[in-house]
Amino acid sequence: MATGMLHLHNFLRWLVLLFAIWTIINSMSGMGGGKSFTAKDKRPALFLMISADIQLLLGLFLYFNKGWFNVLTSGGFMGKTAQRFWAMEHMVGMIIGIVFIHLGYSVVKKNIDDAKKFKKLFWFTLVGLLVILATIPWPFREIVGRPLFPGM
Repeated sequence: MATGMLHLHNFLRWLVLLFAIWTIINSMSGMGGGKSFTAKDKRPALFLMISADIQLLLGLFLYFNKGWFNVLTSGGFMGKTAQRFWAMEHMVGMIIGIVFIHLGYSVVKKNIDDAKKFKKLFWFTLVGLLVILATIPWPFREIVGRPLFPGM
């Protein structure tokens, strides 16, 4: 079951990245002009937030199921690159990225100027995406790298 959850977690990262890019492009298009913020403009940010939350739940399941929490609490893992990445860096980075995604979505629900909504949504989503991209175990990361499409 853990292997299937890991494959699902690895596959769903592409949805998070796709929705993040969609949200960024959509918010960029609204920043330039006097475009009003509609429910259609809110949709990509909502899909991004939902997919990121699902990823978080899957990640937390894997974190506790694979024993990374035990590594974190046992100490002595900071000198070991792979253990440090999985026990701390990946989890903390992803949570920070998801917090920025939530902050971006919370802006679209506020009663502020539409141009400010687009701008704040753009910046929060961009920062969240950059943090997520930095903490994904890409294949080029020597010790912690994972395949782009595992299990396929």
